[in-house]
Amino acid sequence: MKKQLAIITLVFAFGFSACNSQQKARLPILGRTDYVETNGTIDTVYHTIPDYSFVDQDSVEVTPKTFDNKIYVADFFFGTCPTICPIMKQQMLRVYDRFESNPEFGIISHTIDPDHDTVAYLKDYSERIGIMDNKVWHFVTGNKSEIYELGTAAGYMVQVGEDASADGGFIHSGAFILIDKERRVRGFYDGTVASAVDVLMNDIDRLLKEYEDQ
Repeated sequence: MKKQLAIITLVFAFGFSACNSQQKARLPILGRTDYVETNGTIDTVYHTIPDYSFVDQDSVEVTPKTFDNKIYVADFFFGTCPTICPIMKQQMLRVYDRFESNPEFGIISHTIDPDHDTVAYLKDYSERIGIMDNKVWHFVTGNKSEIYELGTAAGYMVQVGEDASADGGFIHSGAFILIDKERRVRGFYDGTVASAVDVLMNDIDRLLKEYEDQ
């Protein structure tokens, strides 16, 4: 009996330890990693989102400074997209509804058709899906080449661009990209799949907790 009790206690302790370890596990930092030697010390340099400057649906300039002390989710879309964009926006609304009251959270959606998706158009578009201001969710437009460059390996590491053979004339990733307060990529999630967005929301909680515990 004592032997059985000892085994049960050991299993419980192991299970609790594994659960506790999982809760404390940090999200990975994605992208290229470089190592730089400074005064005999090796420092790790992670891939980060480069500087940018766009304008949102309320005619406000949006830069990385907009997200100071915030984690955020980024995606790419275009207003006349006939395929995945409507699904993505409905899924992003779930994320918005869950975290809109958190001052350390934001969203940025980049149009890849800035010739059509003007500030006025983005304002109408955002209001049609229920976003009445830019306090949390920024729909941004700007220079097309700069938007496309930001989507490449130098930035968010996803596919964006023009494609005459694609529906609507553009092609873009359906990914939601999770960015931390240091502008590092912490996760990619399929914005067209509810279960993947469930994982994203869980990871947002984990990332916020990561900063809370620092």
